[in-house]
Amino acid sequence: MSSVDLIAVASIFTAGITMAIGSIAPAIGEGLALARALGAIAQQPDEANTITRTLFVGLAMVESTGIYCLVISIILIFANPFWNYILTQ
Repeated sequence: MSSVDLIAVASIFTAGITMAIGSIAPAIGEGLALARALGAIAQQPDEANTITRTLFVGLAMVESTGIYCLVISIILIFANPFWNYILTQ
């Protein structure tokens, strides 16, 4: 196996692991946040607008972790900085 093949395999494997781990945590966090928000709305229906607004802001912050993992995976697959280093040698 040449060094170019090794870099390709490592990049694809790392991108897959990054997306796998990076999407599990936000999914669990969003599910817990939604469950707590629905419980809070059930207890205090008058505050539903405030709870919903806060929930959406929190969900956007939690989802940013998954988006960062997606960006890192795309960089590893399409714009890997190690490709240029290996190809110049």
